[in-house]
Amino acid sequence: MTADPRQRRSALHAQPTPESTAPAPRKKPITVGRITDAALEVVAAEGYDALTIRRVAAVLGTGPSSLYAHIVNKDDLDDLLIGRLYAGVVLPEPDPASWREQLLGVYTQIRDVYLEYPGVSRAALAVVPTHLETLRVGEGILAILLAGGIEPRTAGWARDALSLYVSAYALEQSLVRQRRRHEDQEWVLGDEELLARFTALPAERFPRTRLHAAELISGTGHDRFAFALGLLVNNLRPASD
Repeated sequence: MTADPRQRRSALHAQPTPESTAPAPRKKPITVGRITDAALEVVAAEGYDALTIRRVAAVLGTGPSSLYAHIVNKDDLDDLLIGRLYAGVVLPEPDPASWREQLLGVYTQIRDVYLEYPGVSRAALAVVPTHLETLRVGEGILAILLAGGIEPRTAGWARDALSLYVSAYALEQSLVRQRRRHEDQEWVLGDEELLARFTALPAERFPRTRLHAAELISGTGHDRFAFALGLLVNNLRPASD
């Protein structure tokens, strides 16, 4: 017969007292916030390619099954990541007089936060956002476009195009930085070597590339980012025009 609780306690009291009677530290409970923190830790240290449910679970000192009580799958984790990053994006009050500058400012913030976590912008591609912070930023961008007099459908398509460009730009920058860390990636060239290669091309086949080589490689990545965003935004015309 199983001893009742009093008998069990009596038996424990009769046993030798261990050297330390301090209770063992309790594990922190698994939460969505801790899962997101761990996922960002993985991406910051190892890049987005290393992000898996199993890897996040290892950072948290638990098994993957513990995470599935809080998230659905990897796509759900991606949604949480982008939502966390977008939580820091500051949205201006839409101003019809400066809506183009406001768009550039918001998308520059998004670019910079993507670049902090190598490759994380892939999590924003080909997904429908559900996180409230991601939706908040999307709402803010839409509000800026509408304040500029852009028709709703054009505003929606423009928002998609701008967001796609920013995600792709950040992903390319992350890939270049990753490849430059590997000695065997000799094809990732610096400006001087690239200029030398362009100007050494056969003149009869590549006359324009040779002539304008300096212009072709000019500008920083961020200069080109502002240029490309400007091309998109400056070609949006208010409905009244």
